[in-house]
Amino acid sequence: MSNPALRVAMIGHAFMGAAHSQAWRSAPRFFDLPLDPVMSVLVGRDAERAAAAAARLGWQSSATDWREVIARDDVDLVDICTPGDSHAEIAIAALEAGKHVLCEKPLANTVAEAEAMTAAANAAAEHGVRAMVGFTYRRVPAIGLARQLIEQGRVGEIRHVRAQYLQDWIADPMAPMSWRLDKERAGSGSLGDIGAHIVDLTQYLTGDRIAEVSGLLQTFVKERPLAEEHSGLAGTAGSGTGTVTVDDAAVFLARFGGGAVGVYEATRFASGRKNALRVEINGSRGSIAFDFEDMNVLEFFDATEDAATAGFRRILATEADHPYVAAWWPPGHGLGYEHGFTHQVVDLVRAIGDDTDPTPTFADGLQVQQVLDAVEKSSDTRSWQEIPS
Repeated sequence: MSNPALRVAMIGHAFMGAAHSQAWRSAPRFFDLPLDPVMSVLVGRDAERAAAAAARLGWQSSATDWREVIARDDVDLVDICTPGDSHAEIAIAALEAGKHVLCEKPLANTVAEAEAMTAAANAAAEHGVRAMVGFTYRRVPAIGLARQLIEQGRVGEIRHVRAQYLQDWIADPMAPMSWRLDKERAGSGSLGDIGAHIVDLTQYLTGDRIAEVSGLLQTFVKERPLAEEHSGLAGTAGSGTGTVTVDDAAVFLARFGGGAVGVYEATRFASGRKNALRVEINGSRGSIAFDFEDMNVLEFFDATEDAATAGFRRILATEADHPYVAAWWPPGHGLGYEHGFTHQVVDLVRAIGDDTDPTPTFADGLQVQQVLDAVEKSSDTRSWQEIPS
């Protein structure tokens, strides 16, 4: 290593922890970075499990007390991969201790928590401490290409935004309870877990923000069998059932500040759909369409072409001049889910090295949280809700 070290502590080591670990390992090996990430310490609640995860995922050490880790002088950045109920406490403590922060989405469980986190991030930025929220789908090369086309005016004046995020992992009513089905820990269900992604992604692509929403939330299965983590009995399933306190599906209409209209759907009950994040944007000069289940492809329609030969063009976003791709494989050798996390680390480390704010900022995460909150209020009141400016 020839650059200054960026010593990282990661809190949490389940699904997102594994994805983030892959990113910290691979980013400095494929991209030129101004700082050298060092995977210093992994934090988990159980000492034995944390130590095993650290060894498996490539961390130098493990710990069980995140407060002690944040206070250490040999930690420069805190990567938060925990459930939403702990994001605010950990992020604010880390920022106040002078540590850069990467926090998984959604930023928080409530608007009030997100506001407090944003205030802490703004205060820390005055001292060169940076904070970023992890909306990784921004870093898919095909999405980066779509944003470039929209910025270049190739789609024209945007009129329609359509976004879906379809999964099916809890479609079985016998799927057990997990923290993602508990409002106290997760904040919301499909709305925050996956709906947050398409809210951020469409606003990122269009360069416009949602101004008003009308939404509907639905819970299809209200009781589920308890799993091991709820029973407290190691190696056994829980007895009885637990109450699902979040939404299983969220649908809403949106008006954008620039005049476009949007239709959004987020569900974990779309049988057969594993991770189908879909976006289509229609404008006065053309359209773009993207489906993450074919993530290396962007569909583009140029409405200015001769109607006799015009049609959607299938663009394989694997050329060296497509965003991020030059660091990887030859054209046609596609990237995968994990690469978005690597690109996230690249952008964050470069921003810290350049002493600039990385994006999306905590303020961006707060704005998404305000949209989610407005959808929930709209569902409760059966009324349109404005998003605070």
